[in-house]
Amino acid sequence: MTTYGLLVFDGAEELDFVGPWEVFTASRAMRGDADTVVLVAEQLDPVRCAKGLRVLPDHTLTSHPPLDVLLVPGGMGTRREVDNPAITGWIRAMSAAAGWTTSVCTGVLLLHEAGPARGRRVATHHGFEDALEARGDVTVVRDARYVVDDNVVTSQGVSAGIDMALWLVGALHGRDHARQVRRYIQYDPAPPYLADEPAGVRPVAPAESLR
Repeated sequence: MTTYGLLVFDGAEELDFVGPWEVFTASRAMRGDADTVVLVAEQLDPVRCAKGLRVLPDHTLTSHPPLDVLLVPGGMGTRREVDNPAITGWIRAMSAAAGWTTSVCTGVLLLHEAGPARGRRVATHHGFEDALEARGDVTVVRDARYVVDDNVVTSQGVSAGIDMALWLVGALHGRDHARQVRRYIQYDPAPPYLADEPAGVRPVAPAESLR
């Protein structure tokens, strides 16, 4: 059984956590509901995300079950939460206890402030790479959708979190299972822009491997 805890906060980018949520919950369903996926926030009040979506957390920072996987999304809210010791202290403690610590987009800023990203190779949104590198004690990988450095996995922006989540599900439960999850959610990101094809349509080919 795997327990996934996805941090949310005001200004979090929606797809940064909703994309992985879809992957993790699809994996849970295919494993017979063996896993647990929860949203965690500082308070139980509704969280207003970057594009206006409001979500209700399942647990507070002090009421959640033990986590095997921690996921920290990005979004403009990270610029505020980087100065919130309740959030960064919680990330520090959870990273020490969880098997995997992950981030999407600028969520790595919070991992850097809290400590787990320091001294690591990481990925982040292309628009934030220089700012993150300027903080020091981190190696920014600029040409990878996600980067695995021991038990810390970081990804580029927004949709790249889906790639990372699929990789993680494969690492936890096997590549065949991850392929089944990808097929279930019909995630096939290449080519990235279907309007490049005639009439916006391209042939559908079976997925042979995890990218």
